[in-house]
This record gives sequence, C-alpha cells and structure tokens, in this order.
Amino acid sequence: MKQPWGGRFKESTDELMLRFSSSIFFDKRLYAYDIEGSIAHCKTLQKCKILKPTEAKKIITGLNKILKEFEAGKFRTKVKLEDIHMNIEKRLIDLVGPVGGKLHTGRSRNDQVALDIRLYLRDEIESIQQSLKQVAKTVLAQAKKHANTLIPGYTHLQRAQPVSLAHHLLAYLEMFARDRERLADALKRTNVMPLGSAALAGTNFPIDRHHTAKLLGFPEVTHNSMDAVSDRDFIIEFCSAASILMMHLSRFCEEIVIWSTSEFAFMELSDAFTTGSSIMPQKKNPDAAELIRGKTGRIYGHLLGLLTLMKGQPLAYNKDLQEDKEPLFDTVDTVQTSLQIFSGMLKTATFAKTKPESLAQSGFLTATDLADYLVLQNVPFRDAHEITGKTVAHCILTGKTLEELTLAELQKISKKIKEDVFGYLSIEQSVKRKNVYGGTAPNQVKTQLARQTKNWK
Repeated sequence: MKQPWGGRFKESTDELMLRFSSSIFFDKRLYAYDIEGSIAHCKTLQKCKILKPTEAKKIITGLNKILKEFEAGKFRTKVKLEDIHMNIEKRLIDLVGPVGGKLHTGRSRNDQVALDIRLYLRDEIESIQQSLKQVAKTVLAQAKKHANTLIPGYTHLQRAQPVSLAHHLLAYLEMFARDRERLADALKRTNVMPLGSAALAGTNFPIDRHHTAKLLGFPEVTHNSMDAVSDRDFIIEFCSAASILMMHLSRFCEEIVIWSTSEFAFMELSDAFTTGSSIMPQKKNPDAAELIRGKTGRIYGHLLGLLTLMKGQPLAYNKDLQEDKEPLFDTVDTVQTSLQIFSGMLKTATFAKTKPESLAQSGFLTATDLADYLVLQNVPFRDAHEITGKTVAHCILTGKTLEELTLAELQKISKKIKEDVFGYLSIEQSVKRKNVYGGTAPNQVKTQLARQTKNWK
C-alpha cells in the first residue's frame, strides 16, 4: 500500500518499523473528533472559496457516512495507514473520489491531531466534572445523616480530639471543590483552537481560523503556529489535576480501608463493592477502595511520563508527541471509573455510631479542653499544658478517664480547677465549644452543610 507521504521515498517502510510507528491501535478512539474537525475545516475551505460548494457537500456527506460506519462497528482500520487521520482520509477518497484529497488543503496532521486531542479532552473534562459532582453529592448525603455522630479525630493516626463524622466528611468536600476548580482552569487552556497552524509555520491558504473556531465552539485560537502544534501543556495540566484528584480519593480510600477493619469498625462496605478470600471464608475485603488507592500511583506515573516526554523536545512537532495519547487516555479512563466506583461504594456504605463514639470517649480526647479551661482561669497556656499532662499521667496510673476523676483528685494537681470543669470534659461539650467558623461545633457544621449543598447543586 502506498503511503500518503511516499513520493520522496524509494524504499518501502520496514514492516516492524511500520507497526512501531503506527498509532492507529490507540488513536482510533479519536475518530469522532477527527471527523468533527474535518467537517469544520471543510466548511472553512468552502467559505474561503478553496472548495466549491458541491465539493464541500460531497466531502461532508462522505465524512458523515464514515462516522456511521465507525458507530456501527463496520469501519476497518489499517496499520499501514499509520493513524486515524490517514485511515479516515483514505476511506473518504474511496467513497467520494479524488475530491476527498482536497480536504487536507491548508492543514497538516500536526495541527489536526492537536485539534482532535483538544476536542476529546474538552469533552472528557466536562464528563469527569459531572462524575466528581456525583461523588461530592454522595459525600454530602452521608454527612447530613451523621451530623450528630461523634468520632475521634486523628493526628499521626493517634486519637486527638472528638469531632463529628459530618465534619470529617466535609473536609473531603473542600478537597473536591479545589479539584473542580483545577479541572475548570485546565479546561480554559484546553479549549483553544490550533487548526490552521499546519505543520509549524501556518498555511499559504487564506484560512479563516476564527471561523473554524466558532464552528467547533472554541472561544479563542492559538497565537503561534509553532507552539500550537508542539504544545502539550494542556494535557500535562489535566494530568496534574487528575493526579491531585486521585490523591484525594486515595486518602479517602485509605481511611475507608482502616475504618472498615474490625479493629476500628467505624463503617461497613456493601457486598457489592467488596470481595472475599479464596481460602478464608470469613473475609470481606475492601477491594474497591484498595484498587482506587493503587491506581493513584499509575496516574502519577502518567504525569511524570508526560513531563519527561516533553522536557527535551525542540520546536516544533516531533514524533515523540505520539506518546502523549496512551497516558492521557488511560488517565481519563482510570479517573472516570474511579470516581464512579467510589460514589457507588460510599453511597452503599453504612457508618457505625456506638464504636466510634466509645473510642472518642477514651484516650483523653478532651485533654486540650482541660488545658483551655485552665487558661480561662488565668493560667498561662504552657503551664496549663503541663498541668493537663500530669492529669493524664494520673489517669493512666489509676485507670480512669478524665471525666471519672473526682474534683479532689483534680485539685491535688491544680487548685485552679473548680467544679465547673466537668462541663469541659465530655466529648459532646468539647465538640460544641469548637464554635469557630470552620470548626466542628454543630451549628458550624450545619452552616458548612448548607454551603456545600449550594456549592454542589
């Protein structure tokens, strides 16, 4: 089969080299975007009188027929044609004759593929945003159910202070809100039209690039033809945002794995999102959470791979850029699936109340409240910290909780402690007193629930 660029060559391409350099194995998923871009380009060529109306109509009819062949699963790609662009062009010429060869006037595969990827990623970012929204709504629904469920808050994975479960869940909504902003920002730089930049220098033909951009729904066009065909910043930026999003999902999944252990027993995942053991009949494994946690590293790898791919490339287009698609496609697929799985897993999960509240009652989680109480008695905080530390040491020695100590025992440690101290030592009162904006007090949590409900409408 004659190559579309074969005029200058005397020898045919080595078969192994042909397979090595072909991208049709993975870029065929861009078929709809390639056809969409080609139709817009055809209309622009007609507007600029490079194509006659009859020629443009014939080409567009042929392109629409090819689209239907793809959608029906009838289009057969050929490795020797290298990529999706040449496969579609060859089929177009077969369908409509030599006039199909006029479609490539004023463009190169360099700006053509840049356009296809931007069209593809634009749609995928918007789709991921919708999946992220569904995750956020699921988190929000669970938070609303558990505004009054108290759990231990942790630092260093050691019990620290009591918080409401809703407050804990709302922390992830803050992360997801930032993810949404990053994706929206990445979309701005993705949504720029490169077609008309041709190979690297622009085109000799009087192409109206702004008209093409309007047809394709792009708010602006690229400003430098060399940058336009060699830029992959928008892909790297998306993969960076995707990596941070996966990191947030992974952190959440780590807690789900921990919380679903019998040692913690804060929650139970449904059978639909867990698996069993091939040897241990009693096992119920949190595979969905573990897989999302594991796939996060894979997304990080794609980001690093793309950064490495781009770091040594001179202007303008280089064949290396063919390697941008597989990591991008896998990132999109993995993030999208992870969001959908996570949403289903969390939606069907049930949270416990008794076990986490009992753990919040032990471990001296209101020790900071005792120190703060002493500060209110005009004790400097550093001294209050030491007094509280001695009180905790006494509790450990006697096997008591802070609430179980008598006033006499407390006053042996500090005469500043009065009978009203017991209003500071319960976990319920501890949570209620964190009444600062963004704190875990019930009315503050209620405020944040209302804010997030509005935020994720």
